[in-house]
Amino acid sequence: MAEVVSLQNRNQFFQKQRELSSVSAEEDGKLFDSGGPSACPNGLQENVDFSGSDITSLFSPTVEHCQQLCTQHPACLFFTFSRPDRDNSPFHCNLKSSSSGQPSSQISLLGVTSGFSLKSCNPDPTKLGEDFTGRLVYANHGFLNILRFLPGPCFSQVFQNVDFLGADYRALFTPDYQECQRVCTQDPGCQFFTFIKREFTDQNFRFKCHLKFSWSVPRTPIVEKKAGVTSGFAQKTQQTQELGTPCENQFFANTDIPGSDLEQENSVSVEHCQVLCSAHPKCTYFSYSSNDFKCYLKNNLNNLTATPKDGITSGIPAHFCQLDDTWVKQSYEGVDFRGSDIRFEEMDTAEQCQSKCDEDPNCLFYTYIDENFSDRAFWRRCYLKRVITMPAPPKVSKLANVVSGFSLRNCEKSLIYLTSGDEKFPVIN
Repeated sequence: MAEVVSLQNRNQFFQKQRELSSVSAEEDGKLFDSGGPSACPNGLQENVDFSGSDITSLFSPTVEHCQQLCTQHPACLFFTFSRPDRDNSPFHCNLKSSSSGQPSSQISLLGVTSGFSLKSCNPDPTKLGEDFTGRLVYANHGFLNILRFLPGPCFSQVFQNVDFLGADYRALFTPDYQECQRVCTQDPGCQFFTFIKREFTDQNFRFKCHLKFSWSVPRTPIVEKKAGVTSGFAQKTQQTQELGTPCENQFFANTDIPGSDLEQENSVSVEHCQVLCSAHPKCTYFSYSSNDFKCYLKNNLNNLTATPKDGITSGIPAHFCQLDDTWVKQSYEGVDFRGSDIRFEEMDTAEQCQSKCDEDPNCLFYTYIDENFSDRAFWRRCYLKRVITMPAPPKVSKLANVVSGFSLRNCEKSLIYLTSGDEKFPVIN
């Protein structure tokens, strides 16, 4: 455990550096301004509806959670949240977009709160600030080098008489919701929970702690073969756990494990498919089809029956070992990650496109279009992409005598190392 440096010691460090450089105190302060530039539209408007321009509607327990969903959704620019005190459709998070980036209509409406995506709050990846993916951030500010691990969004609030319905993968009995939340925090697969209190009507469910799952690793919604394109992932993409022991991967080539399907996802490689299976707490093994990029996650704790089948590779998930991350570093020629676009910029090479994705705090994967593509109007376009990876309950509703909340793994304080020459100053923010 690194020694925590007090605010006074941190100020002494900056004072020492000011003696060695011409950087002003005002500029020093900007290094720790996590609020982003002054243009960051982080204000919320209560009882105002951004009418129309809807992309999709998700469920959310709070307006802050809704705003983070909008920030992580590739197309969302603003939103309207129906608060719990609204009788009509409470907990609805309506994500919106427009060509101008602004709502076309704003009307007064009781019980809703509206606001904007926070994507634009981090246009410069060299500025230390909030990161919505959860990753390591390196920055250099002349005399000061900064290394910071930033977790994803932290949601520490618990919600009385609110049910996070669905997405269950495990249930157990705990004496109170605090213990249920601790179990969820310690379980790598758990993203949120619902606890049934003593006063619940049906005594058969009292004290039951329901652990729930949502995807925290990047999934590519559409993967298809296409000439003249190259796709890949941001190098900052991390797996859900960092474990020292490498996995001894064993894949079964030209082998299918039929039946017991849990979910069907799209993945660019068998290694990517294995990561998806390893992240899902109910996945016991998988089969991957290289012809159409389909990843079949399976759930069967009793039997594993394999049959020969060309073009199919099967395997089992990792357990307490570190998976190979070659699939993240590799670029995939002739493969399109269609959809989930944040924006596009013009680049000369696929390598530049990957670097741009890695620099952008919102980008998780990309597709680059080269001169072999059929339509020259799209040549040199670098499409930056992402999907929602934060905890997202599939449904939120009112229910008496239950308590719901989130894992607190992302609420651990971020660790910052300030280094200058041979000196290293760890700081807890």
